[in-house]
Parts: sequence; structure tokens; C-alpha cells
Amino acid sequence: MKLDHIKRVYLVGIGGIGMSGLARYFAKRGCIVCGYDKTETTLTDHLHHEGIHIVYMDDVDNIPLSFQESDPSTLIIYTPAIPNDSAILRHFKTNHFNLKKRSEIVGIISQEMFTIAVAGTHGKTTTSCIIAHILKDSGYDCTAFLGGIASNYDSNILFGGNNTLVVEADEYDRSFLTLHPDIAVITSMDADHLDIYGNKEQLTESFQLFASQLKPDGKLIYRKGLPLNDGITYAANDDAEIQALNIEVKDGKFSFDFNSKTDNIKNIQFTLPGLYNIENALAAIEVALLLKIPTDKIKYALTSFKGVKRRFEYIVQTDKHIYIDDYAHHPEELRACINAVKRLYPNKKLTAIFQPHLFTRTRDFANEFVKALNMVDELILLDIYPARELPIEGINSEMLLNKIDLARKYKYEKKEAVKFVQEQKPELLLTIGAGDIDTLINHLKVALQ
Repeated sequence: MKLDHIKRVYLVGIGGIGMSGLARYFAKRGCIVCGYDKTETTLTDHLHHEGIHIVYMDDVDNIPLSFQESDPSTLIIYTPAIPNDSAILRHFKTNHFNLKKRSEIVGIISQEMFTIAVAGTHGKTTTSCIIAHILKDSGYDCTAFLGGIASNYDSNILFGGNNTLVVEADEYDRSFLTLHPDIAVITSMDADHLDIYGNKEQLTESFQLFASQLKPDGKLIYRKGLPLNDGITYAANDDAEIQALNIEVKDGKFSFDFNSKTDNIKNIQFTLPGLYNIENALAAIEVALLLKIPTDKIKYALTSFKGVKRRFEYIVQTDKHIYIDDYAHHPEELRACINAVKRLYPNKKLTAIFQPHLFTRTRDFANEFVKALNMVDELILLDIYPARELPIEGINSEMLLNKIDLARKYKYEKKEAVKFVQEQKPELLLTIGAGDIDTLINHLKVALQ
């Protein structure tokens, strides 16, 4: 399929981070872009202000007239997160529109480009953002589809003037198998999305298949210890081909040396905390070196990298209060995030507010969540964010709370959580979750001030 003849694009689930990037991409190409999503968010507000028409009622009558009848120049993009009984999606299916999944469109865009794809059950958004920033900041340039809002650019899509594409390769629904990259990075392969894969072995098999889809002479970069072959390994504190040495924490910032068989970059100053983020940076540096970007430009770009919205994002940073927000929603992500906070602020009492994401994930990893959450000093649990799922009997936040071994643990509604912060004024606050917990951020910020 060629995209040159497409004039109109409708996105079902336009508010998703990946879908909104495609909306901006087609708008930039001059297409008429419209969409539906069930919830109005800051992201959909931004799209609206950029001239993209969005509706929030799943009603066929809300579809613009220009999208009522099938036409070869009309493209409908949908995300698997949209239920099959969606009235708008059903309208496009039954009327034989040109209908494609988000991942298929990204795959089509990537076919004619030199593609750098970053996959992993966690770490892929930050790593792809670091790579894109190095390429932009160094003058190499790229187009990028990112799974988060890159703070340097306040956007999830970057437009470049060359033929290089950086894309986040999503393992959900095996979406990343539409890609055939020139360079692939795999950051992690922990069990997740077991509602799709059934077991970890199936997930591992899909990652291995993704790795095998490299173009001829393609390069694979992956974290040491993953069940992969024929690639370049990296790790912060392991015997890998690429290592981070002399890791130090000074004034709340990390520094390290990049070391490989061919390159050594000393005293890299990096704003993102935690060993897992240093490892993300290692992978990004190796990508840049494969592209022959000079080491001094790589080092400077890492110093100027501002991070990703909702990835260890400082909301409040004063003498009295530290408030950090993070997208972590898998037990391994929680553990890594909490470890980073405690390493940065070892003498402060840590209060965490966590919103579990998906009933199936909570069920499948309940014990792992408990171990991670037991690392904080004080915990507030919100209700499980269901996303695309229906409730599962016996799987709820109360079930998690009962397993957690903390003296100070609470199950609150969102308003109660804000009131708690307003009254207690915790010195170190962490909000974590991938649902709509971000709607609390401004309220919590005000509560602390």
C-alpha cells in the first residue's frame, strides 16, 4: 500500500500516544484528519488546537460526512485497544473502508526509510527518545514516532529532512512484527501482556522473531542476559560488550563512562536517574556510534536531554518537597523506579501513590507488585484502571493492599488521595501508573504548595 494518494484519515482511538503521533504525521502531510476517543485528555486538547476534529461519543452520527462512504483516498486507522463492539469501528468495517491497524501504517511508513526500531517490555520509550534527541541535537536528523512526549520537543513525533526513522516497536498484539529495521534495540523481555501471549515463552518467541526481521546487514543491540543471539550486548553492571563504568551520583545527577571494544567516552553527565536509564543511554550511544556521529556531539546531546513526560518527571523540586511522577506499571518498572528514588534520596521518607493498570496484569503479577510496593515507606493504592478490560472477580486494589506488608497503607479514591497529600505534605512523593493517574498531577502539585 502507498500513502501518497491518501487525502483523508480517521483514527479510531486517536487519543493514544501512538495514534496521536500518526494523526500529527498525516496532518503534516496535508490530509484532513479526524478521530474518535472515549476520553478528552491534554493530548486530545493539543490535537484539537492543531486543527484536528475529535469526537468523544461512540456514535455513527458523529462521523463527518466526508467519512460516511468508502473511498480509495480515505484511510481508517484503529488501535487494538478499541473494543470490537465500537459503533464507529463497526461502521467502517461493515462499509468496507480501507482499514489498517496503527502498527501496519507505521510498518508501511518505515519500508522506504532507514529504520531504527526500539523494542522492550519497558525502557523502549526513553531509549527511542534518547536516540531521536542525539540524532536531532547532533545535526544528523531523523523522523521519529515516539511512545511518549519528549520534553525537549514537547511532542511525540519529530519531523526530519533525511531518510532516517526512529520508531518505538510495540510488542502488544505483536505489533512490532510489521517492522523490518536496519538497527534494532531490545531493552527488556519481562513477562507482560499475558492476556495476549498466554505465557512468557510466547512473548519471548515474538521478540526473537522481531530480532530475526532485521534487514540484511542490520545490527541488533540488546541488554545482556536476554535470550537473543548475534547482537551487541550492553549492561550497566555486567560483563557485556558495552558497559557503563565509574557510575556516580552527584547533586541528584548521574555520571558515567561509556566503554566498548572500539569506543570510550568519559564522564558523561546524564539527567535521568537510575541504572536502568544509564542502560537506556548505553544502547542509544551505540546506535549513534553506528551512524558515525562524533563522540563529542553524542556526549553534549546526552547532557541536554530533558527526558520524557511521565518518565521520572520532576513535578515539584524544592527544599521542602520532592514530587516525581512516573509511568511505571509493570513490577520490574516499579522496582527500578523506586530503587532510583531511594538511591537519590536515601534519607527521605517515600510516599507513593500507585494506580494498577489492567485487571489481568494485576492478577498475573500480584506477588511481584507486592514485593515492589513493599519497598516504599507509605502507600496509597487507587482503584485498578481497566483500560480495555472488564472486571475480574476477586481482582481489585483491596486484594493487593491486603498482601502488602506496610504499617502505613491506604486504599483511597482520587479525591481522598489529594486530600491526604494536602494534609500530610509528604517530603518525598511518587505517583506511578499508566492509567489516568496523570489527571491528579496538577492537583497534587497545588496540594504540596
